[in-house]
Amino acid sequence: MGRGKFKGKPTGHRMFSTPEEMVAGTSSRPRTFKREEAEYVEENDEEESGEESEEGPEDDSDQKRKGTQGVIAIENPNLANPKNMKARDVDVGKTTELSRREREEIEKQRSHERYMRLQEQGKTEQARKDLERLSLIRQQRAEAARKREEEKAAKEQKKAEARK
Repeated sequence: MGRGKFKGKPTGHRMFSTPEEMVAGTSSRPRTFKREEAEYVEENDEEESGEESEEGPEDDSDQKRKGTQGVIAIENPNLANPKNMKARDVDVGKTTELSRREREEIEKQRSHERYMRLQEQGKTEQARKDLERLSLIRQQRAEAARKREEEKAAKEQKKAEARK
């Protein structure tokens, strides 16, 4: 029977394996369960073999490796290092080097701070020009205020003469 235009979600069709299928090993379980089961079996085998043989500790370097990693020893600088480190593995004495961008950013901030300090002291060319402009403006305002006061005094004088 057709379902129509839209198909249902795949979670709606769950398949449960019967006990017979589980015994026969033909059940359709997800692959993750098979991996977990295989790891569990390997751990049990290692424990049993470790208890039986007391010859000495085995090398951890003989772990299973993908592809040709076990055959060829390579030093790939592009290979990603593990980002999570244990506290005991951290080297306290080692100083981290900054990247070029970080160094440039820090240098830029320092030069800006130095420039602003000189600006406040009036030692830069721009600060000198600003101070000259400021003194000119103050002078113009003082002259304008003087003229206003003179005009005001002249108006008052005319009013006083007009009253007499």
